[in-house]
Amino acid sequence: MSNKIHNVFSQLQQFEEHIGHLEARILELEQRIEQLIQIERNHLIRVKNREEVSDDFLFHGRRYQDLSPEKAWKLYNNKDFDFILIDVSAADFTPENKIPEALHIPWEVFPERFMEITSKTTPILFISEDGTNSVMACEYMVKRGYYNCNNVSGGYKYWKGNQLSIVKEQTA
Repeated sequence: MSNKIHNVFSQLQQFEEHIGHLEARILELEQRIEQLIQIERNHLIRVKNREEVSDDFLFHGRRYQDLSPEKAWKLYNNKDFDFILIDVSAADFTPENKIPEALHIPWEVFPERFMEITSKTTPILFISEDGTNSVMACEYMVKRGYYNCNNVSGGYKYWKGNQLSIVKEQTA
C-alpha cells in the first residue's frame, strides 16, 4: 500500500513539474504574441499615415524596413517627413559627407546611449558605414519597443549625398 502511495505522490510531483513547464511556455507565447501585435500595430500606423511600405515588409511581418539608398535620400529631402536620423557608424569612422542632422551614437556605445532616442513613434532612420551596424541597431531597438525603425541599406557607402558630391567634383 505504501508503495502505491509513493507512486501516486511521485506522479503528482511529475505532473506539477510538467504543469510548471507548460505555464512557463504559455507565458513565453503570450509575450511573443504581444510582440507580434505590436509589430502589426506599427504596420497599421504606417499604412494609416500613407507611408510607402513594401508588400514584403507587410506580408512577412518585418520588424523594420530596409530602405534603398534612393528611398532614404527621398525621405531625407522630404520637408514634410518628420524623422530622427541616427548614425551608428564606428567611433573612428569619418564619412565623406557627414549628414549634419544625424545624431552620432557609435555602435560600440549604442547600448549605453540608445535611451537618448526618446520618441518611439517618430520614424528613425539608421545609417552606418556599410549598413551592418544600422541593421544591428534596428534589431536592437525593435526588441526595446521602437517599431518605426528604418535601415539605410548600404549605409554611407551608397548614400546618395555622397554620390552627388562625386558627380559635382567630376563636373567641376
